[in-house]
Amino acid sequence: MLAVPEMGLQGLYIGSSPERSPVPSPPGSPRTQESCGIAPLTPSQSPKPEVRAPQQASFSVVVAIDFGTTSSGYAFSFASDPEAIHMMRKWEGGDPGVAHQKTPTCLLLTPEGAFHSFGYTARDYYHDLDPEEARDWLYFEKFKMKIHSATELREQSPSLPEKDTVRWVLTVPAIWKQPAKQFMREAAYLAGLVSRENAEQLLIALEPEAASVYCRKLRLHQLLDLSGRAPGGGRLGERRSIDSSFRQAREQLRRSRHSRTFLVESGVGELWAEMQAGDRYVVADCGGGTVDLTVHQLEQPHGTLKELYKASGGPYGAVGVDLAFEQLLCRIFGEDFIATFKRQRPAAWVDLTIAFEARKRTAGPHRAGALNISLPFSFIDFYRKQRGHNVETALRRSSVNFVKWSSQGMLRMSCEAMNELFQPTVSGIIQHIEALLARPEVQGVKLLFLVGGFAESAVLQHAVQAALGARGLRVVVPHDVGLTILKGAVLFGQAPGVVRVRRSPLTYGVGVLNRFVPGRHPPEKLLVRDGRRWCTDVFERFVAAEQSVALGEEVRRSYCPARPGQRRVLINLYCCAAEDARFITDPGVRKCGALSLELEPADCGQDTAGAPPGRREIRAAMQFGDTEIKVTAVDVSTNRSVRASIDFLSN
Repeated sequence: MLAVPEMGLQGLYIGSSPERSPVPSPPGSPRTQESCGIAPLTPSQSPKPEVRAPQQASFSVVVAIDFGTTSSGYAFSFASDPEAIHMMRKWEGGDPGVAHQKTPTCLLLTPEGAFHSFGYTARDYYHDLDPEEARDWLYFEKFKMKIHSATELREQSPSLPEKDTVRWVLTVPAIWKQPAKQFMREAAYLAGLVSRENAEQLLIALEPEAASVYCRKLRLHQLLDLSGRAPGGGRLGERRSIDSSFRQAREQLRRSRHSRTFLVESGVGELWAEMQAGDRYVVADCGGGTVDLTVHQLEQPHGTLKELYKASGGPYGAVGVDLAFEQLLCRIFGEDFIATFKRQRPAAWVDLTIAFEARKRTAGPHRAGALNISLPFSFIDFYRKQRGHNVETALRRSSVNFVKWSSQGMLRMSCEAMNELFQPTVSGIIQHIEALLARPEVQGVKLLFLVGGFAESAVLQHAVQAALGARGLRVVVPHDVGLTILKGAVLFGQAPGVVRVRRSPLTYGVGVLNRFVPGRHPPEKLLVRDGRRWCTDVFERFVAAEQSVALGEEVRRSYCPARPGQRRVLINLYCCAAEDARFITDPGVRKCGALSLELEPADCGQDTAGAPPGRREIRAAMQFGDTEIKVTAVDVSTNRSVRASIDFLSN
């Protein structure tokens, strides 16, 4: 069955169908000439995907950068000793009593828009600016961005090789779409981490996947089981190790000692060695901006991972608690005042958020005492000048009765009030996990790994355990929970093939023309050209939403320039959440990007087989099983590579 793509595209598509061979027709054949008259053209039936083993570039060191909404950091390991992960040095500045293996995701630009500083340095410098001067500086916080320099890495490792033997890994939420991933990659190019010519040196790691890769390496004593309680109902912090819960599993596995020994010696942690092939678990990455969920199945004997359901989640990160605190201040002091204070005293507002962050970290479900939150003097003075009375009066007049004024000049908040600030965000996280567990693809899950910076919160830990522990799900937290993603990204960079199968989050394809079939195709889609009847806007699918796609699996399509001397073939890509979309005009289907094939001048002329100018077959191979959608292309007649790319930012 012949098919022709939507009008206006610049390429001829050749493929397989019951009436067409996947090999292009001989030059000058009638069918080829007809196709060229309505170029570009495509078949209706897709060839079966092929699997190609991913080729790994040689490298000496892997450097992973974890960009968090709240904080960022980097770590690295050498190929000669991949599991020896080196953490970044402590950052200058910071808060007393806090380990600084990460730095706040804060960026400070000068009034002229030039880069000034990042992290603690940016935050502290901005804090020390005169209030009037600070209004001219540009200060950004709690956003995902890129660190520009690897100087510190070279100081720790003077023998670091040239940059072309460094593999870089950037972390992103798994729920991010392709344009956001491409944006991170473009930022890395602009920062000089890698060049476009060496794009394979940069990997995009999905944050919950990285955490999963790290957790599979852990020993039992490196994990905490939240269901454990000390005798007499001890507090949350009095948890036991996970190993006591696996005594029965150890007994069962004693008969298969060889298998367990092989797994441990292969680098798989004790917990995974005691799990059976096919066991399933959930990773909940609770970060500053989002909760990111993924479901993996353990594959033995090598401990590879298979994704069972597409990544899901939502905007339920720790910043939600900060926003709830800001809303509380608006209730007490007035929304207009808070907006004015933030605008006219920005550095003082940063001080206030820092003070709240310190108290937020001490909140817990079993805390008995109230929490004092320092108000900057500039806040107290500014309020008195703006309102004509002091903050103590504002507290007495407000309807908020669980926040009082301390004689020490602080806001005194009850522990119940602090916990209430967590509830909207925590409830959103639990609801997302429960919705995921209800999916038929996720039945049989045994473990939930709680990771990410927000997972350090005792409030969140207690709430998740209380909600999900009753249903038999074991909630487990790694000891270094805040660094799980960063360390996992390093391990992922050393062995990106560990996640063997992923689920496509969306359906991807192109718009084509098919032969019109009365009764099957809508009359309004009929197009008559050169005496032939075509159905327009047909959505030809490359991969379906929630389809399992193996790493290295390729979807191949062949294209041909529509005219002699053509230098570029450009094909629009469409996507949707539905699996059964028929037309690119269906609700929910949207143009999401463009596949570009750049042809060299020599590629546009006479080929070695004597084909007429422009009759060149370009075979494109697309991979949907990696963390990014990838494409390669080759000129079939010359077997030379063709520059191919997919632009998701063009829209």
